[in-house]
Amino acid sequence: MPSASLRLAVIGAGAAGLAAARELRREGHAPVVFERAAAVGGTWLYAAPAAPSDPLGAAATHSSLYASLRTNLPRETMGFLDFPFAAEAPGSADPRRFPGHEEVLRYLEAFARRFDLLRLVRFETEVLRVRRQDRGGWAEEVYDAVVVCNGHYTEPRIAVIQDTWPGKQVHSHNYCVPESFLDQVCAFVLVIYAPSSAFDISRDVSSTAKEVHIADMSAPVRTCEKQLDYNNLWLHSMIDCAEEDGSVVFQDGSSIKADVIMHCTGYSYDFPFLGDDSTITVDDNRINPLYKHVFPPEVAPQLSFIGLPWKWVARVLSGWIVLPSKEEMMEDVKALYSKLEARGWPKRYTHNFSNYQFEYDDWFPESYRDEWDDDHLVAEANEDFKKHL
Repeated sequence: MPSASLRLAVIGAGAAGLAAARELRREGHAPVVFERAAAVGGTWLYAAPAAPSDPLGAAATHSSLYASLRTNLPRETMGFLDFPFAAEAPGSADPRRFPGHEEVLRYLEAFARRFDLLRLVRFETEVLRVRRQDRGGWAEEVYDAVVVCNGHYTEPRIAVIQDTWPGKQVHSHNYCVPESFLDQVCAFVLVIYAPSSAFDISRDVSSTAKEVHIADMSAPVRTCEKQLDYNNLWLHSMIDCAEEDGSVVFQDGSSIKADVIMHCTGYSYDFPFLGDDSTITVDDNRINPLYKHVFPPEVAPQLSFIGLPWKWVARVLSGWIVLPSKEEMMEDVKALYSKLEARGWPKRYTHNFSNYQFEYDDWFPESYRDEWDDDHLVAEANEDFKKHL
């Protein structure tokens, strides 16, 4: 049977947090969204950063966007079922199928206005600590459950480079515009399954840099190729070593004298506001344990982590969907890990659905694929989108 209305804390007002807040409210709950920035948008809220004190570290003042970023998915696949991300009529700010980041932010802002979500958000309010009341009792505010939507493009992962290498090192999180690399020789470190933004940034930088060299873990060992249509862009195998004289040596045997090494090595999941009583750990980017990538079995459903199934969490909290026992959830988690290990899937990609998206979708407790109808994407949705810009 459905439960009474719950008071819920949602951490983050990006796409996940906004969608979660809407679905939770639709289930009759009272969500409060905490957002440390002054506006909605999460990772899509772009602000040119000042020079970071730590070029390899995270910065709370800006997201991981860079000025020239465009989506790597068509806009039709990025929208919500009842509020599609359709192109506007001619004359719109960015009607392209793969629009720039500004258009995505406009869409999220319109979504928040359309569903009256802004009044649920406490802006410029950072959550510093989340603890279960029976383990502390000192919480400033008490909620029935916490829904974590803080994203995962904040805490940089760093490749290991020799400490004695004298050049500058920076993570792509702190990249903004190519002018800062004018006439420099740049080496980019990419890991397998690196985001496509890494290739975007390297091409962006090539417009001002003297040379750009990409070290890609997925490239064959003997790779050393100049990239088509670029006079100053090369693809290499991974970096073998970095020398005290400023040289960067690749596994293909080639070497360069580099001014900068940029780490395009992705991000680590980070939940600095969760205490030990959250019952989860993060080990090599595996959040453990999580039932179906969402609920820590020991404290479910009072704590959840949002990725894909926003509506599923809302239905669980309302009592319409009943979770298995703690023991059954833990067995499910262990079975997943065994399956991934048997497939040779690295631990750090546990929450990357690339190889088992359809398995997850087949389990998903909603017939969302049968409900999808996109015939109106170019017509009706345009009008609704325009109303709320």
